[in-house]
Amino acid sequence: MTRRERTVDVLVVGAGPAGLGAAAALAASGTRVEVLEREQSAGGIPRHCHHGGFGSRRGGSGSGDVSGPEYALRCTAAAERAGATLRTGITVTGWAGPRTLDATGPGGLERITARAVVLATGARERPRSARLVPGTRPAGVYTTGELQQAVHLHHQDIGTRAVVVGDEPVSHAAADTLRIAGVEVAALVTSHPATALAALRRRPGAPVLSRTTVTGLTGRARLTGVTVRHHDGRTTTLRCDTVVFTGDWIPDHELARRGAVALDPGTRGPAHDASYRTGEQGVFAVGNLLHGVESAGTAAAEGRAVAAPVLRHLSGGTWPVGQVTLAVAAPLTWIAPNLIGPDGDRPLNDRFVLRTERRLTAPMLMVRQNGRLLHRQRMLLPARPGHPFHLSADWLDRADPRGDTVRISVR
Repeated sequence: MTRRERTVDVLVVGAGPAGLGAAAALAASGTRVEVLEREQSAGGIPRHCHHGGFGSRRGGSGSGDVSGPEYALRCTAAAERAGATLRTGITVTGWAGPRTLDATGPGGLERITARAVVLATGARERPRSARLVPGTRPAGVYTTGELQQAVHLHHQDIGTRAVVVGDEPVSHAAADTLRIAGVEVAALVTSHPATALAALRRRPGAPVLSRTTVTGLTGRARLTGVTVRHHDGRTTTLRCDTVVFTGDWIPDHELARRGAVALDPGTRGPAHDASYRTGEQGVFAVGNLLHGVESAGTAAAEGRAVAAPVLRHLSGGTWPVGQVTLAVAAPLTWIAPNLIGPDGDRPLNDRFVLRTERRLTAPMLMVRQNGRLLHRQRMLLPARPGHPFHLSADWLDRADPRGDTVRISVR
């Protein structure tokens, strides 16, 4: 089969909020931008999220509080108005060179070479198999994304009674989707302890079983129950015909790995600096590929922010080598960005994003390099698993760009 070969200025892989934000900002500058998306429609995860909260001041594109599908349409329209070329139903299969990608779609095989590549492939929830939950393999087992597609896109019958695994914002979105589908939500199950703040944010309805772990699924053709272990050792089987595994995000990094892009051991997405530069020259990364998972508004903002460093690269800017790594100590799990570039660029909103594996009450964050204390910062609110908290970038000017790893810990 004949393979078409083409060149563009910037190739963006992924048409979610981050990829579309990058495409709109770059195309507005007159840059030739092409966006490839393997789904049949652009817009990313918001296409399946029929709740509100998108498009507001926090949500990004446009004004007003709109649903996810409307927000996805606005992001898509903004990129097209700016002059970006959006191509859906196109799957990128691999790399043929440093900035050359092979793709396939309805028109056949093609090879596209770009002066810069922006990876915006997003994140996904770990399914039941990746969480190593034992038991049978019955029907009725979903992730949030699978559930939302089944309900809102395919209008499928879901079941009658469900258990939601997780107690994050996405978990409550899954519970809302179940209720829209006419499914009773029996419980939300989380291994984390209950907090007063989390309780205030919960909607009335299903109970939340905190400090509880899912240990197995029962049922053959169809799910009949979820077995859980409580913190005191008791086991219970919750009767249900549907279970939704929520949260536990992992960046969709397969394409980055195929291109030998170095990954950060904490985020499991590409290691990157404040200018979204990876370890491969001319390859940038944005959105939830870097940190599964932040809001659609944050992903879109990162997409818009990457335009300036991409344009600098296209105009002949140098690519950094030997960047300083940022590393965190337990119970912190990751920090983003996780590299310090030599040019003094600062992260979005002048702050780093962190995650923790357990709840921290008013933690003191300590930043050290070469045994020297660069910064200390007391958090006024608790830090909770599954939720972002932030470290000021005020200390960056005190870091040695040729020094050892910068280490962030909690005291």
